[in-house]
Amino acid sequence: MSQSYYIGLDVSARTINLCVVNADGQVAHERKLSSNPEEIAQHILSLPLPVVRVGLEAGMLSQHIYGHLAEAGIPIVCVETRHMKAALSAQLNKTDRHDARGIAQMMRVGLFKPVHVKTPTSQRLRTVLTARQLLRNKLQDVENEIRGLIRNFGYHLGKVTARDFEPRVRELIAGSDLHIVADTLLLARRSLREQFGRLDDLLVRLARDDTVSRRFMTVPGVGPLCPTSAPMRQNWFN
Repeated sequence: MSQSYYIGLDVSARTINLCVVNADGQVAHERKLSSNPEEIAQHILSLPLPVVRVGLEAGMLSQHIYGHLAEAGIPIVCVETRHMKAALSAQLNKTDRHDARGIAQMMRVGLFKPVHVKTPTSQRLRTVLTARQLLRNKLQDVENEIRGLIRNFGYHLGKVTARDFEPRVRELIAGSDLHIVADTLLLARRSLREQFGRLDDLLVRLARDDTVSRRFMTVPGVGPLCPTSAPMRQNWFN
């Protein structure tokens, strides 16, 4: 009966430490590689060993590496960070090399808690949603700052629409020297609105192109943002 092998990957920003242990817990192979997922996948596939399980800790690069290794047919597992930290805390000498060994041993004995890893499509969609929310928040910050600055001089903007915001500000401060500051902030606001609109239009297009999202939007009060916050079946970024 052939021996089984287990791999632990300790990932850092630029490099990863790879450790392979057999079913008895003995180290069979160790290597330091770049964090390039293609290089990692090629190295694992080149090993003349029947690998049962490969583990890495959830982190900034884990989704990127996990996706490439999974596509290559490697039995990869992403482990919950707190569970991993608790398991590795018993080590006397905590180094990247020893962490890789510890992860490999966890894979061998099954002492780990796997986490769900989003698909590349879901990750890209989340990026769009996060960027849109960031621009929306900054746009609100700039508008509130303009309101506050002109209020200090007795100008009350009141309730205005997004389209009427800039004309109303210019109308209020006409004839004063506040336009020097207001021009800069209004230009920044205009740019934020334009880029926010681009991402907003993208989400609307993605929702309209997806059958499930269109069905969601038949419910009264449900717009394109709600269904695009959930995973969709199509790859919109092709």
